[in-house]
Amino acid sequence: MAITITTGTFKDITAVSKHIPELLTTIDNQALDSRLNNKKALILVAYHENELVGFKIGYEQSTTQFYSWLGGVHFKYRRRGIAKKLLIQQEQWAAEQGYTHIHVKSMNRFPQMLTMLITNGYHIAGYVDKQSTMLSKIKFLKQLAK
Repeated sequence: MAITITTGTFKDITAVSKHIPELLTTIDNQALDSRLNNKKALILVAYHENELVGFKIGYEQSTTQFYSWLGGVHFKYRRRGIAKKLLIQQEQWAAEQGYTHIHVKSMNRFPQMLTMLITNGYHIAGYVDKQSTMLSKIKFLKQLAK
């Protein structure tokens, strides 16, 4: 299966996010603009042939820190390595931009994401207690190759 990864737009994200049931809130232009406003950011999208099937968004936290904020893969295209391809592309871009670390948060209710992060060299770096193990956030950190 040929997957193409390229930079995307807010419109791409809102289109594919409708097919990602784990997203708890609607992703719209206003939410994206609010989070990414005045930040150096990267929006990646994945295509299978001409169909938009996934995305990954991150932004600068400091000159050395990049935050991988949000991503997902269309429910019909899961378990095909698309999320990993997006992750690797984001890491390569961040390293090329001079970032030394990537931060990301996830939750126990996303075991596939947790496994992917650990398998790809991310280390647990903290915990945000939300009074529930399913809603609390696990912080991860990866040092990028120089």
